[in-house]
Amino acid sequence: MPSSVRTTRDPWLDNAKMGLIVLVVLGHTWALLPFDGPVGHLYDFIYLWHMPAFILLSGYLSRSFAYSPARLWQLVTMLLVPYVLFEGALGWFRLHVGGERLSDLWTDPHFPMWYLLALVVWRLATPAFRRLAAFGGAASAIVVALGISVASGFLEGDWMSLMDLPRILGFLPFFVIGLTLTPDRLEWLRGRTPAVPRVLGVATFCVVALLALTLEDWAQRPYVYYRPFTLLGDGDLTAITTRLMVIAVGVAGAFAWLAVTPRVGGWFTAMGSATMVVYVFHGFAVKGLAYAGFGSWFDGRIWLGILAGLVCGLAIALGLAAPPVRRLLEHVVDPFGIAQRRVREAVRLAAVAETPLEAPIPAAAEAVEAEPVTSGR
Repeated sequence: MPSSVRTTRDPWLDNAKMGLIVLVVLGHTWALLPFDGPVGHLYDFIYLWHMPAFILLSGYLSRSFAYSPARLWQLVTMLLVPYVLFEGALGWFRLHVGGERLSDLWTDPHFPMWYLLALVVWRLATPAFRRLAAFGGAASAIVVALGISVASGFLEGDWMSLMDLPRILGFLPFFVIGLTLTPDRLEWLRGRTPAVPRVLGVATFCVVALLALTLEDWAQRPYVYYRPFTLLGDGDLTAITTRLMVIAVGVAGAFAWLAVTPRVGGWFTAMGSATMVVYVFHGFAVKGLAYAGFGSWFDGRIWLGILAGLVCGLAIALGLAAPPVRRLLEHVVDPFGIAQRRVREAVRLAAVAETPLEAPIPAAAEAVEAEPVTSGR
């Protein structure tokens, strides 16, 4: 491919994404252990900020989304199709492997799958929030997103479980904050003196850790899940204030993560493009561990359980993201994208074969080659 049209990936963002998807798997693995003591505190620390950071990055990488046929088709092929396929597959797994009973399949998403629907909703809202930010400034878009998040806490009845809508709307501010960021605004975190933001990032995580240790004193764990206020038992004013505090902690943790993320590339960085594969497949491994009795293996040996969860979570995440595994599983996760890639390669080869050696490749063929197969941006 000509250098002029070759797209490059940012190792900083790939490191950040891959680290966050590892934390997603670790959080779900540690959730299989009893929540008494250190497991609960570790879980609270991760969940206060890791999904906010993931969502903020998703917003940043969705800044160019528009209502074009190509982008709307990507929502169908890259998000809705995997949701339908993997929501059904995980339901089948729970029924026939775990012996569970299910209800509301596809309308009440499984624990990993809600995020695919959330991305559809957030990206469809992207042009509106970008226009709002353009006319009223980034702060106006963020304030509106905060208002929607707070209002979603008052959803009742069937809305509380329909497509996990309260959680989707509750997390919206992080996505909008990502939308309003620009490379220039992020430059300080990766600037010429990275030691300063890294020190501040570590200090921020220390504060978040203290807040996680005392979570029950200022919030409850369901607040971290952005549950409707009616399920929390607090008064309206307390619920609203607590949600805003949880959002503030999530934003601080998200920026702290970006501040401490390495800027250099390597084998871990190369896995950053495999986050979708890890996300949709790891639920089967976590459920398999649950059915095998993972949580009961470490009764009375909680630190050994934490270590085992760490090893299993890393093995699941890194194993699924390993290049040979990823290339195989991508055919299931993104069958349309794989097919489009094959068509583009065939068109390019045909164009090259029909072009005299001394003549340049037609511009149309280069345009086909340069068009990204998939894009999170």
